[in-house]
Amino acid sequence: MTTASPSRAPAPLLAALSDGVEVFDLGRQYSVGMPQSPNHPAYWHALPRRHGDMVRSDGGSAANDMISMGTHVGTHIDALAHVSHEGRLYGDLRVDDALMGGRYAELGAHTIAPMVCRGVLLDVPAALGIPQGCEAGYEITRADLEATVEKQGTRPAEGDVVLIRSGWGRLFAEGAPYVGGESGVPGVGEDGARWIAEHDVRAAGADTIAFERLAPGAGHAVLPAHRVLLVENGVYIVEAMDLEALAAAGHHEFLFVLSPLALYGATGSPVRPLAVVSRG
Repeated sequence: MTTASPSRAPAPLLAALSDGVEVFDLGRQYSVGMPQSPNHPAYWHALPRRHGDMVRSDGGSAANDMISMGTHVGTHIDALAHVSHEGRLYGDLRVDDALMGGRYAELGAHTIAPMVCRGVLLDVPAALGIPQGCEAGYEITRADLEATVEKQGTRPAEGDVVLIRSGWGRLFAEGAPYVGGESGVPGVGEDGARWIAEHDVRAAGADTIAFERLAPGAGHAVLPAHRVLLVENGVYIVEAMDLEALAAAGHHEFLFVLSPLALYGATGSPVRPLAVVSRG
């Protein structure tokens, strides 16, 4: 004879869900013509089959799609294979040793584990008193990040994901101004990236096309923050995030959820990150 096991109390996580949560979508909608770095293949979407192209005997019909895109277009995560410095990737791995059969078997996107962890939003414009957002080409410094932490009272910790809001995301729908080829784009510089790495975070994200500050007219000529985070410290980078609604709601600390596609050997992956907060 078997006896029924005693009922278990709901796990704390499930209990929090039953109390009610609010989910903020931090990913951008993918659409043909959306702003992107000129260094990567554009997003394209087509319908090889539309409803009515083939109709089954019972009257049913199905449509299907095909998409092509670079893995660094739209909201995406950079794998550690994405950037090298003097022929070396994170962990002092030679680029030739990471590449096998035309794929980055080492440090590719398939090696990025799903993230369910504490997220911290550093709302730099709010902390600095510039509600219109950081100016084009503005470098977010170590001092700016410290000032934001002090104002908000939310310091990143080991294993967290830290998101840097510059306010530049407000230009996403305008296309070319968001890319900022001539104007430049605000973002953290090399020393700001070192500040982030010193907190032992798992990943860092931003609301800009490239995670870091782009100088006016320089485009992606140099990317020191990428080197500091990806190559020197193994910190993943998430770009082109939508942080406006989360910031407007005043949430600086939350449950962060992100799962990249397990694209074997790829240097990055599209993602749809989420911030989850309690309604209580």
